[in-house]
Amino acid sequence: MKHIFSSLSGLAVAAALTAAPGSIGAQQALTWEQVKARFEAANPALKADALGVDEARAQEVTANLRPNPTFNLSADGTQIAPDNGVWQPLKGTYVVPTVSYLHEREHKRELRLQSAQESTRIAASQHDDLKRTLEFTLRTAFTNTLQAKAILELARADLDYYDHIIQISRDRFRVGDIAQVDLDRIELLRVQYETEIQSAIVNLRTAKIQLLQLLDDRTPVEKFDVEGPFDFSESLKPLDDFRQAALDARPDLQAALQAIQQSETNHKLAVANGSTDPTFSGWYTYNSSNNNPNGTQTLGAGVNIPLRIFDRNQGEKQRTLIDIDKSKQVSEATRAQVFSDVDSAYAQVESSLVLLKPYKAKYKDQATRVRDTVTYSYQQGGASLIDMLNAQSDYRTVQLAYLQLIGSYLNAAGQLNLAVGREVIP
Repeated sequence: MKHIFSSLSGLAVAAALTAAPGSIGAQQALTWEQVKARFEAANPALKADALGVDEARAQEVTANLRPNPTFNLSADGTQIAPDNGVWQPLKGTYVVPTVSYLHEREHKRELRLQSAQESTRIAASQHDDLKRTLEFTLRTAFTNTLQAKAILELARADLDYYDHIIQISRDRFRVGDIAQVDLDRIELLRVQYETEIQSAIVNLRTAKIQLLQLLDDRTPVEKFDVEGPFDFSESLKPLDDFRQAALDARPDLQAALQAIQQSETNHKLAVANGSTDPTFSGWYTYNSSNNNPNGTQTLGAGVNIPLRIFDRNQGEKQRTLIDIDKSKQVSEATRAQVFSDVDSAYAQVESSLVLLKPYKAKYKDQATRVRDTVTYSYQQGGASLIDMLNAQSDYRTVQLAYLQLIGSYLNAAGQLNLAVGREVIP
């Protein structure tokens, strides 16, 4: 007995060691918040677009730069031939160093900076809009994974229940209640359940692969898992609440409104660029050749004023003025698109709820009662083989339809979140 107990203990330890690598290597299932956090930190498309916002912010530095001053050095009066046989090349040379600076008028630099800052805000809103659309794709993949897990669990439960039916049929066959052909028909139908399980496994792996791609994660599919509620909420706020939330939160609408502000600033800048910018200069002359006998060293100053007779930046003024109207029309079109997106997504959520409520309240329980009642009756010989198979098929159809409807509801809720611009349905 001691020897047997030691052997059993050794087998238990070996089994534990065999199972340990799998359990140690398994990764904890991620929630939606954890998946979203990993996505925001690792998605390459999102990170690349964020760098575009940084580039736009760097343009603000360029826009705020002042014009560089100009330095010029000239020399003249150098002797190139001897005078009375004496060659003194540097005696009559005069040197003129000059510094000049372009003075920008009408707040050109400030308007350039303001336009660049508004461009950065537009880029940030467009980045948020890209994040909005990519998160919808991520949420869809997350929902598909939960749905695939639920369908796989249902398929395995159906197979377990069908194995119970097969065992009942074998017991009835042994006592002569059913013929061999009926038992064979029942056992042959088991392959359908095995096929459903394999299809569910493939669908689950495919959904996980899509999630891993969005997360830029190289974790093996077998070690990656997610968890979360696969259910629906029967309450739904009024449509006007979602419309107002979309007007406040949609980043593409914010970008369109910011484009109007930038267009107005660009028009002001175009008007300012049509003004004249003088260039101030000052110079120092050494050994100047002038009529002043005491003018060995002199200072001078000047101003250069372009005469803008023909070019007053008329074309750019007209273009930016038209661009203001164009930006306003784009914003109105975006606003209309926001209402359309919200209304369409809201209708999909409502439709899903209308279908889901009777399934949860009645159809699921009815299908379960019918299946269990007919199976028990078949076990007692009170129901035919066809009735039992039909009841099992109806049960599978109702349960699968319920899971698919929940998946449709969650995807419609994700679509509504996308239309609003933030999570209004968790």
